[in-house]
Amino acid sequence: MKRKKEDSGEAIASSMLKMAGLKVPIIAIVIGEGSSGGALAIGVGNKVIMLENAIYSILSPEGYASILWKDSSRAKEAAEKMKLTAKDLYDLKIIDEIIKEPQKNKNEAFEKISKDLKKQIVKYTEELKKLSLEEIVEDRYQKFRKMGQNALIAKS
Repeated sequence: MKRKKEDSGEAIASSMLKMAGLKVPIIAIVIGEGSSGGALAIGVGNKVIMLENAIYSILSPEGYASILWKDSSRAKEAAEKMKLTAKDLYDLKIIDEIIKEPQKNKNEAFEKISKDLKKQIVKYTEELKKLSLEEIVEDRYQKFRKMGQNALIAKS
């Protein structure tokens, strides 16, 4: 049975609400393309780490261009406006950390990225372990609330 779009939206909202109330730390990692409704859920993390060349947005640039200009061929222009790169999102304080991606040998790059990710996960786990269960939930809530404020400030 195929789900209706309204059902999917409700399921995403319900999942996000449950995630927001979890009394455990949430560390989200964007390693490729975090998009669509799943991107919303990633934002509920206490900490969000993103690989340097990953993108993170609730809508594809093609979808954005189709909605805004009725022309999906303007996806490159849309991507620039959307601020979906790791650097853009770090500057907007939506993500907490960027993991550099070496451009050398793939095996060596994988090893370095894995080590850097582990280092950040350990760092944030240690940091979040110092909070009470209520503080973990409040930290996540405040981070999520500030996202829109940071985006509005950046556009002004």
